[in-house]
Amino acid sequence: QVQLVESGGGLVQPGGSLRLSCAVSGTISSTGGMAWYRQAPGKPRELVAGLTRSGSTNYADSVKGRFTISKDNAKNTAYLQMSSLKPEDTAVYYCYIEIFLIREARNPEHYWGKGTLVNVSS
Repeated sequence: QVQLVESGGGLVQPGGSLRLSCAVSGTISSTGGMAWYRQAPGKPRELVAGLTRSGSTNYADSVKGRFTISKDNAKNTAYLQMSSLKPEDTAVYYCYIEIFLIREARNPEHYWGKGTLVNVSS
């Protein structure tokens, strides 16, 4: 069974850094686009960063210049490098990956991680 396994969240002081990882568990053919979302208490889920299959990226204005999304195709893993963290970055972070389960698949399946908590506090 294919699933996404997230890691890297935790407690960090303002100004600190964290790297989130999202690994695909199970047998797949390939991955497509990837993204990281976050949801703070009492707020809707929002897009933080996206990475297309061709390598184009986009970021929420609030994280531009501080966060970097990347991927390792060989490891089927997505990353979110976060630096200069602020208390307002505190949220549960979710990864999203488009997965082609078999080589013949015309359209990808959509998978979400279960979320990892990032708490920025002194």
